[in-house]
Amino acid sequence: MIRTAKRTELIEVAQGRRPADIVIQGGTVANVYSGEFLRQNVAIYQDAIAYVGENEVAVDEHTVVIDAEGMYVSPGFIEPHAHPWVLYNPVSVTAKVLPLGTTTTVNDNLFFYLHFGADGFRQLIEDLRALPGHFFWLVRLVSQADFPGERDWFHPQCIQELLAMDDVVGTAEVTRWPLLYQGDPFLLETIEAAKRAGKVVDGHTAGCSYEKLNSIAASGVSACHEAITAEEALHRLRLGMWTTLRHSSLRPDFPEIIRLITEKNVSTQRITMTVDGPHPGFIEREGFVDGLVRKAVELGVPPMTALQMATINAATYLRLDDEIGGIAPGKLADVILLPDLVTFKPSLVIAKGRIVARDGELLAPLPEIDWSRYVSKKPFLFAKERLDDERLYRYPHPKPDQPVPVAYFKSNVITQRKEVALPSVDGYADLSHHRGLLYAALIARNGQWVAKAILERFAVDIDGMASTYNTTTELLVIGKRPEAMAAAAKRVHEMGGGIVVIDSGRPVVEIPLPFTGMMTTDHSFDTAVRFHDELLAALQERGFPFHDILYTLLFLTCDFLPGLRLIPYGLYDVKRNEILLPAEKIGEKVAK
Repeated sequence: MIRTAKRTELIEVAQGRRPADIVIQGGTVANVYSGEFLRQNVAIYQDAIAYVGENEVAVDEHTVVIDAEGMYVSPGFIEPHAHPWVLYNPVSVTAKVLPLGTTTTVNDNLFFYLHFGADGFRQLIEDLRALPGHFFWLVRLVSQADFPGERDWFHPQCIQELLAMDDVVGTAEVTRWPLLYQGDPFLLETIEAAKRAGKVVDGHTAGCSYEKLNSIAASGVSACHEAITAEEALHRLRLGMWTTLRHSSLRPDFPEIIRLITEKNVSTQRITMTVDGPHPGFIEREGFVDGLVRKAVELGVPPMTALQMATINAATYLRLDDEIGGIAPGKLADVILLPDLVTFKPSLVIAKGRIVARDGELLAPLPEIDWSRYVSKKPFLFAKERLDDERLYRYPHPKPDQPVPVAYFKSNVITQRKEVALPSVDGYADLSHHRGLLYAALIARNGQWVAKAILERFAVDIDGMASTYNTTTELLVIGKRPEAMAAAAKRVHEMGGGIVVIDSGRPVVEIPLPFTGMMTTDHSFDTAVRFHDELLAALQERGFPFHDILYTLLFLTCDFLPGLRLIPYGLYDVKRNEILLPAEKIGEKVAK
């Protein structure tokens, strides 16, 4: 980390020979190193802490003196596993969570890298250094759904060059963890390079048994956030993994998983917490890391323990504890003032020695980012008129005597294969007499292929919708009426990416997401909240039975969760590792 305060100057401030820039007086310091609450003063010089103790320090007419009487002085919160692309973008989400006390986020780079490549992503990293607070990265080794040319795009040399950057603290989760279980040398080579560079290796081991976890730990994975029970979390802890407890919009698991601490009484030194990229509405209503601390304490975790998990534990896991995570001389000055240890809503936020927020309002300026400068891929490489062909959306069914595999949604993201007898019209499945069944098509943005499926319990009554918001960022189209599906797809094409829902011939939802097809370019977080809430309400009105539509869309096109998936290679049965219906080539050559 680059810092402005010189060590000699910090010594002078600590000894009273140089005036401090900010002095916090009369507060109760949460010392996350010793686990004590101590009435002490804190002196800040430039971007670092110079003194913590009972003495007074030198001040002058420029010193900002803050009366913290009755308040708790805490280190800024750290989110060790963020996804800054859930409709919001890195600037808008920082603007929202910094006033909530999260001064450090560590971010997944997946969609930035997929669309920018190494050079564009490197430029984005450099430009986002102007954000207030700390914005670090974890870099993916592969995507969340295999695609032709994936391993060339994620070339180890490119990834290792990114790992050499100070802003990159490690490798991101490998959601397709069976590759690690199988000892895939493509992944292990870069993991070994990350280890040599002193970087962390984040993990994702959803559904992994204790016996298989042994192999994942042996592969070099440092941490996992995917436990959904206290017992699963204990497995990870016992195998030497940093165990990140999750409470998110998709998986609000704290009531169960927090029993790891409240009932099993384990050491919490290697436990952190994450909200794991929640949808915008969740952050608006539940908070960010502040919400994790609040919820943990509500469920019986001692306030100091909750603060430690959100600060020094996360910093230690990330190997940044020499710089952030606590209030001590020489550390960077990330400090929040908490009126109480119940709500954990800061009245003041200091990041890198600057007052950046007060009473929930952001005070620090945000960088102006030209998002278009990084993109190396055009949104679409074919004319929108090609989307008028209704055959793109119909499911081939030339043998009506044979049942059709249907992806039945058991939950937001888990599907189950069902075999359904359907009539055939002109060689295609006829869904007109099967309420609740919908066509789904994943159309390549280069116009070269289409993968198809039939969905059940996604919703009941959707004429047509289209979305580039999904793991592949290709064009996902869903509905019961091919003409409406075509209209939605064409509108998303016109917007250069986004989500559109068509009902009775008119758009009822239009969400432009021109930045990688996943994010708004608006710096207002409120815009992302409004988009999310409109989409969820519209889909629930049409029979969507779950609570997190964004993750349903995101994971329908992945290739690692149970059930049937719609991926670039076709309709995929994850359990059997089998393509049930290969993707079709879309005849016409695309003009480049």
